[in-house]
Amino acid sequence: MEKILSKEEIDALLTAVFEGGLVPDQELAKGGGVNNYDLFHNDAYKGFVPNLDIIYDSFIRYNRVTMSSRLRRLVEIKKAGARSYKFDDFLLSLPSTVCMAIYKIEPLKGAALIAMDSKLVFGVVDSLLGGSGITAEMGDRLFTSIELRLMEKVVKDALLDMEKAWAPLFATKMNLLRMEMNPRLVNIVPPEYQVISMTLEIQLDDIVGNMIFAIPYMTIEPIRDKLKTGMQFDLMAIDPQWSYRLSSELVEAPLEVAVELGSSTITLNELLNLETGDTIMLDKACGGELQVNVGGVEKFRGIPGVQHGNKAVQITKFVQMGVTSD
Repeated sequence: MEKILSKEEIDALLTAVFEGGLVPDQELAKGGGVNNYDLFHNDAYKGFVPNLDIIYDSFIRYNRVTMSSRLRRLVEIKKAGARSYKFDDFLLSLPSTVCMAIYKIEPLKGAALIAMDSKLVFGVVDSLLGGSGITAEMGDRLFTSIELRLMEKVVKDALLDMEKAWAPLFATKMNLLRMEMNPRLVNIVPPEYQVISMTLEIQLDDIVGNMIFAIPYMTIEPIRDKLKTGMQFDLMAIDPQWSYRLSSELVEAPLEVAVELGSSTITLNELLNLETGDTIMLDKACGGELQVNVGGVEKFRGIPGVQHGNKAVQITKFVQMGVTSD
């Protein structure tokens, strides 16, 4: 445990300083002097933001569906890891050939960055142009203006999905500022400022590429408290793929359909004395509307008949919550 001075000890310390019995400079010299405090590298400032990964989880669910629809093939996305960098170090960590998108997160200050490696760019471009998505090694060449224009569409899709992911916590509007290939021309924050990166691994058939998000710490600092207390906001997010699977399974769920021809009341003695050929009179006419139950609940009314030699019922009315409608 850390040693905490009592009130009496603090008073005694102050008295010693004022009376000259204790010289602060001499005491510091005995302890080896003053330790430097690095604002950008101390342990308390590692760029960790609680619950930020939940936002990326929501983004992955949205963007998996969006990108699969855009490319017309199955896309898998998973988190590869988060890390905090000085912005200058982050740029040095990027691959030599990289496609970058600088975007603004309104109403937060500053700009953020999305970086995509060449494998992802060439695979996506090939798919958008009708190819198989499996490309040969393209080397370290720069991207063409057409390739950047096509990637701009993918980035705008990603920003819309990111808006949805942020919405339960904080309403944002994300606007693409420009596409860039040269890291030297990117200066969203000064080089020594901290950025928080999240690497997403995107698999497109046999192609695996990386999409890296980098957000300056200063940009999300104003809503850090909301992120700390935002454990429940992920429950508000809707997984489109899960909803689709659920609806598909529900459509295939078997249900029991039964038609009530009518009812009758007899005594136990009459029931015991029933014989083959006896007739039980029901309370409904054979040509009248019958009750159609689905899963034990009345849902329709219908008229009995025969269809292709089979007993059938023709639905005439729909029953909902006790209200009958034609």
